[in-house]
Amino acid sequence: MSVIENSKLTVVGAGSVGSSTAYAALIRGSARHIALYDIATEKTEAEVLDLAHGTQFTGSSDIIGGSDISVAEGSHVIVITAGAKQKPGQTRIELAGTNANILKSMMPKLLEVAPNAVFVIVTNPCDVLTVLAQEATGLPPERIFASGTVLDTSRLRWKLAQRAGVASTSVHAYIVGEHGDTEFPLWSKAFIGTVPILDWETEGHPRMTVDELDQIAIDVRDAAYKVIQGKGATNYAIGLSSARIVEAVLRDEHAVMPVSTVLEDFHGVSGVALSVPSIVSAGGAIPIYETQFSPSELQLFRHSADALRTVADELRG
Repeated sequence: MSVIENSKLTVVGAGSVGSSTAYAALIRGSARHIALYDIATEKTEAEVLDLAHGTQFTGSSDIIGGSDISVAEGSHVIVITAGAKQKPGQTRIELAGTNANILKSMMPKLLEVAPNAVFVIVTNPCDVLTVLAQEATGLPPERIFASGTVLDTSRLRWKLAQRAGVASTSVHAYIVGEHGDTEFPLWSKAFIGTVPILDWETEGHPRMTVDELDQIAIDVRDAAYKVIQGKGATNYAIGLSSARIVEAVLRDEHAVMPVSTVLEDFHGVSGVALSVPSIVSAGGAIPIYETQFSPSELQLFRHSADALRTVADELRG
């Protein structure tokens, strides 16, 4: 049962990620009303029609959409997936300039029709875009955040679960930092059940080595590139993870998720958006400042912050 009565989600962008997010939200019943908005009229109307035809099987949710921004009116949550698509071999950071301009022109219009919405930015590079969008709108940092490493964390837990022979829901581990090349796992706080990751051992599942964990971290970091190379885009898992974030907001869950907000003196890091475990509720996302890092993890975190700060400064121009 939603805490927000008659909850409304708008997904901006009717490409593979946006339509997958709308599809996941419909199936999961993430919101009572779902809208899909994109300037490509014909494509958007076709996606909405295709989704609407299945609403008999999705319970209480309905879907509308189109190329007029009024479809977003009164939204409680707006998920932004619009932007140029990441091409094979292209890094997320190379996308930054194009997508920053798209976002800057769109945000004031969205705020006009949905002044109280919580914004979730999925468009890449999501961390840099979150900083620029927060600066441009003046919204409080908790109300505009990126999906960050929620998907990367899911990828990590899936790989660890396979290796350890347990359900992924029993793996408690996080990817933090940039959603991209400088991200890293918080190994010092990684557990399976209550057992530290390096101590886990059952029949047929010997202890993991540090080298093995390093390789898992690389596989998780590069997972998107592998999927993009094979099928041109990542869409299903990011759609599901975005729908899950929406639920945490609309149901006022106070769920802990590694989303990316603009940080203020988080272990000495300020003015950049990076993913850290955060409490996600109806008010948005608040970083958990008590999160402890090992000295080497802190070094990696600051490296991630420096990399993103450089890109943001270049885009501010």
